[in-house]
Amino acid sequence: MKKEKTNPETPDEVKTEAKAEEKTKSKEKKSGGEAEKLQKALDEKNEQFLRLCAEYDNFRKRSQKEKQDAYSNSKADVVKDLLPVIDNFGRAAENTDGSFEDYRKGIELIFNQFLDIIKKLGVEAYGERGDEFDPNIHNAVMTVEDEELGENVIAEVFTKGYRLGDKIVREAVVKVANT
Repeated sequence: MKKEKTNPETPDEVKTEAKAEEKTKSKEKKSGGEAEKLQKALDEKNEQFLRLCAEYDNFRKRSQKEKQDAYSNSKADVVKDLLPVIDNFGRAAENTDGSFEDYRKGIELIFNQFLDIIKKLGVEAYGERGDEFDPNIHNAVMTVEDEELGENVIAEVFTKGYRLGDKIVREAVVKVANT
C-alpha cells in the first residue's frame, strides 16, 4: 500500500520535513558546486593543453625555419669560398698574351686553390690505382686480368671518389683487376 502524504499535524513533523527538504537542497547545491568546480578544472586543463599544442607548433615551425636557414647559410658559405676560384678562371681565360707555360702554371694554381677549398670543407678524395676494391665506395665498370696486381685491386681510376666524413659524396669509378 501506498502511503499518502498528509499535512503534518505536529510541529515536530513540520520541522523534520523542513530539515529533509533543506538537506535535499543542500545536496543539490553541493553537487552543483562540485560540478562547477569540475567544469572549471576541466576548462583549465583544456586551456593548458591548447597552449601546449600551440607551443609545440611554434617550436616545430621555428625548428624548420632554423634548419632551412642553416642550409641556406651553408650553401652561401660554400659559394663564397668558390668565388675566388671562379674569378681566377675568368682572369686566366681573359689572358691571351701569356705563353702556354704561363697559362698551364695558372691553371695548376687555380686547381690547387680549388683543392684547398675542398679540403677546408672536409671533403676527401679517394680511389687510387693499387687500392683494394670496395663495392661500397667504388663503382667497377670494367675488369681486367693483370698479373702484376692482386685480386680485387683497382687497376685504373676513371673518376675519383669523394667523401665528406663517413658520407660518400661520389663513388670512385674504377677498373678492377683479377675479379
